[in-house]
Amino acid sequence: MRLSTTMIYEQQVRGISDSQSSWLKTGEQLATGKRVNNPSDDPVAASRAVVLSQTQARDAQYTTSRSFATQSLSLEENTLAGVTGAVTSAQEQIVLGSTGTLSDGDRASVATRLEGIRNQLLNLANSKDGSGRYMFAGYKTDAAPFAADATGDIAYNGGTNAITQKVDASRTMTIGHTGDDVFTSIPSNAKKEPDGSASETNLFKMLDSAISALRTPLASADDATKTAVSAAMDKTNRGLSNSLNNVLSVRSEIGTQLNELDTLDSQAGDRSVIYEAQRGNLEDADPAATISKYTMQQTALQAAYKTFTDMSALSLFKLNS
Repeated sequence: MRLSTTMIYEQQVRGISDSQSSWLKTGEQLATGKRVNNPSDDPVAASRAVVLSQTQARDAQYTTSRSFATQSLSLEENTLAGVTGAVTSAQEQIVLGSTGTLSDGDRASVATRLEGIRNQLLNLANSKDGSGRYMFAGYKTDAAPFAADATGDIAYNGGTNAITQKVDASRTMTIGHTGDDVFTSIPSNAKKEPDGSASETNLFKMLDSAISALRTPLASADDATKTAVSAAMDKTNRGLSNSLNNVLSVRSEIGTQLNELDTLDSQAGDRSVIYEAQRGNLEDADPAATISKYTMQQTALQAAYKTFTDMSALSLFKLNS
């Protein structure tokens, strides 16, 4: 086989190009600290790293979702703490107003205080979050959930479905209870009425009934009126007890959910560390081995340059002379 000067020249150039390409590739690994910078570097490792990256991105979205859920539940819990205090105060006023030694004027004063508590509860029921959305309206967050109807009674006009949020791959939880769940419901084990009639479920109707009874004069009332007033006060007292237990049940649920969110965040943090370590095993370069390889390739490239320089000064004519 005959070798021409051109063939020798091209072979030397190709050798230098290959050496330079390998040296630059190692230099890139040294600069980035990554063994896999392009899919072609290691297709299998690159594909597995993409899957891990997608999983990490999904977990990051769930972390944001849990943060939102925690804020919403914490705000609701804070509001319900105020509801608990208001209902407890109302119970105290009902007990005071039921005292048989009070004058009509004293009872009217109790009614006024009870009306203030009722208005406070209405304000809490129509609370807004930081974005100006009504907290207890379900998905109908643009309108106040509680308002007076045609008869003057406070009624719930919000959505029927509680707000839910997906906080992990296989977990969706309620992050916003409806006002119906909180203010117009009682637990299944609620105290029943002595005569077997249905228990009142609307917290505002309970208070309105007691306020009306307290403002009924008893100084010159007949026995039937006094009995009716006493029955109304007792029914409100039972209703407030049921309503308070319902609110406490919702708060207990919220507390459990907040603890669960903390646990999910902790687990997500542990997973993130594991995923990052797996990605590192797939993509990261060994610093010591990379530096050694870079030095060796640099030396080989310099030798290729030297050989090319020496060979370029020769030709087959000179070799044959």
